[in-house]
Amino acid sequence: MATPASAATGGPCGQGGSGSGSLGSSGSSGSATGSLDKALPWITGAPDGALPRLSGKTKAIEMVTGPGSPNDTIARFNVSGTDLGIMWDNGNAGGQHDVLMAFGDTVGDCDSPGDDWRSNVLFRSSDTNLADGMRIDSSPLDRPNHSRQVIKGFGIPGEYTVIPTAGISVGTTQYARFMSVKSWDSPGKWTTLYSAIAVSTDNGETWTADPTTVRANVAGIDIPGIAAVTPGNDNFQMSAFVDGKDGFVYEYGTPSGRNGGARLGRVAYAQILNLNAYQYWNGTGWGADIGQAKPVIEAPVSELQVQWNDYLHKYVAMYTDATNSIVIRQADRLEGPWSGTQTILSGLLVPSLYGGFMHPWSKGQYLEFVGTTWDRYNVIYFRTDLNGLQMKAADQADRPDPATTGEAKLLGVDRPSEATPILQAPQGQ
Repeated sequence: MATPASAATGGPCGQGGSGSGSLGSSGSSGSATGSLDKALPWITGAPDGALPRLSGKTKAIEMVTGPGSPNDTIARFNVSGTDLGIMWDNGNAGGQHDVLMAFGDTVGDCDSPGDDWRSNVLFRSSDTNLADGMRIDSSPLDRPNHSRQVIKGFGIPGEYTVIPTAGISVGTTQYARFMSVKSWDSPGKWTTLYSAIAVSTDNGETWTADPTTVRANVAGIDIPGIAAVTPGNDNFQMSAFVDGKDGFVYEYGTPSGRNGGARLGRVAYAQILNLNAYQYWNGTGWGADIGQAKPVIEAPVSELQVQWNDYLHKYVAMYTDATNSIVIRQADRLEGPWSGTQTILSGLLVPSLYGGFMHPWSKGQYLEFVGTTWDRYNVIYFRTDLNGLQMKAADQADRPDPATTGEAKLLGVDRPSEATPILQAPQGQ
C-alpha cells in the first residue's frame, strides 16, 4: 500500500506546498509533482469548505465532507479532506436501504504524522430528501470516529494508492471497480498497474479484492493466477457501472488519466467476477474480444458515470471534460448514439473541478450530483434544474457553456466561518 506523506513537501494537507495546484485522486490539473515519489498529489492548502454561490440552473447546496459540512465528517469520521464520492444503491442490503458513497485519497488530522492518510473510505446515507443535501449515517470504522480504508488492493511493488472508480449492487452484494495507481504523471495523466473488482457482502463494511478480476495494465505484475497484459485492458482502467435491467451489468471503461474515450462492455449478473464472460461493443454488435471494443463516447472523458433519468427519458452520461467542466450527454441506448454535450457546471465558475457523480435516487426535474475541486480537496453537493435541457440523442451539437453566455455566474464564495462572501465576481463574469 502507499506510504503516508509524513515527510512530504506538499501532500493532501498542502504542507510546504509550492502553490502549483493538485492532481487529486483524479489528476484534475496543476503540478505533476507528487509527494513521496508521486505517492500522493499536491494541493495548494489545507482541506477547505468554501461553498460557491451560483446563479443559473446549477446550485451548490452544501459541502458533503470537510470543513463546513453539516455531516461533521472531521469529528465523526476523521475525514477533513477527500474527493470523488461515487454513489450507488445498495440493493437493500441487510434490510437497510442505503446509498453507498466511495471516496478516494483521504486525509484526517493535517497536524498528525502522515496526515492520517487513507487510500479510500466509504460512507452510507439513507437520506431520501435530496433537495437540501445529503445526510451521512455511518462509515466503516477501525476505531471510534475514524473511517478506515475499505479497499486494500494487493499490496504489490509500486502500488502507491488504490482508488475506487465505480460501484454497483447485484442483489445485496456490492461490487466496486478500483484502479491501482503506479504514478501521477503530467497534469491530467497517471499510470495504473491494473484495475480490479472488490466485493462486499455486508453492506460495504468489509471488502475483498478478487484477483481473477484484474485487468493488468503493466507487464510483470506479480499476483498469483493473473494473466499477462491483454491488448485492450488499458481502455478499462477506470469504469462506470450501469444495471441494464435486462440481466446484464454494463461497464463503461476509460484509460487511466483524463484523455481517453469511453468503451462499453456487459456481463450477466451472476458472471460479474468472470472476465471471460464479458462481451464488448465493437461498433455493430457484442463480441468477446476486449481489444475490439470501440469508443461509444469520444475522448476526452474522465470520471464517467451513466444512469437512467426519468425526467429526460434518456440515459445520462456525466463526466469531466477537457475544460475541467462537468458535462452531460443523453442517449436512448447504452451503446449510443450519444448527444452533444451540455455543461451543467462550468470550470470557469468553479475552477479546478473534477469528478461529477450523480445521486442514484435522483428523480424528476432536478438532478443531484457531487463534484470535487483540488483547492478545496473536498466534495460538494450540487443540484441542477433539468427543465429545458432535453436533447435528442441524434443531436450532436455541443451546447455553449452557460458561463460564457451569462446564463450562469459565480456570485460569491462562502466560507464556514464567515457570514459574508469572501469573493465577489466581476460584473458580467
